Amino acid sequence: MDNQLFDLTGKVAIVTGTSRGLGQYFARALAQAGADLVITSRQLSSLAPLQVELQHLGRRVVATELDVRDLSSIQRMVDTASEAYGKIDILVNNAGCNVRKRAAEVTWEDWNLVLDTNLRGTFFVCQAVARKMIPVRCGRIINIGSVTSVFGYAGLAPYGASRGGVKQMTMSLADDWGALGITVNCLAPGWFQTEQNRSLYQDPAWVKYLCDRIPLKRLGQYHDLDGSIVFLASDASSYITGQTLLVDGGISTGATKATLSENPGS
Repeated sequence: MDNQLFDLTGKVAIVTGTSRGLGQYFARALAQAGADLVITSRQLSSLAPLQVELQHLGRRVVATELDVRDLSSIQRMVDTASEAYGKIDILVNNAGCNVRKRAAEVTWEDWNLVLDTNLRGTFFVCQAVARKMIPVRCGRIINIGSVTSVFGYAGLAPYGASRGGVKQMTMSLADDWGALGITVNCLAPGWFQTEQNRSLYQDPAWVKYLCDRIPLKRLGQYHDLDGSIVFLASDASSYITGQTLLVDGGISTGATKATLSENPGS
């Protein structure tokens, strides 16, 4: 196999929502594969440490403000990226938020915040970047979904609705832009510890409860996502579009025992 299939040298990647968490790991993985970066956050100052880190890898890095709930902010970000590099090859749509509440307690404002950020924002970032990709008939768009894109969890109704929408939207955009040389896929992580769910991971009983339901019997580690994000951004995935790739340790299988035996090999 030609290892150059996974080489991103000379490519320009936008990764949204890189002030913390998964977005930073996606940016690192792409940089280590050779890509130059545009990193974004609502607060520009929060990007300085990551920008320096990626530059030490020998990459060019542009840091810029982005609020995906603001259409003018989206356009400014895309214009900044295009002016800095002259092209955009890869988009990782990672910016998102969550409100964790029982369904009966979710407010109108909660719903709008989550859907406006995770679904509407993702669409309009896709649109703005695709307008730069269409003339050159080439591009990789990776929308970050979640295991909640395909699996229901109590307490996550707005979040699950937004991520399910991202999965469906990904398929539609893949159909729209496939003939124009743009692939659109969804990377759906399972249970990884982030700032949004830190309180859950501080409860040992809950962690055990979760691991019991994951076929691989462990929590996700950030490095578990490196190969997937580079694969979807690279030429190795050139004939894959409209797909949702779950990186979840197998929890989306349902992980429900249908046998009486405790022997895992039986």
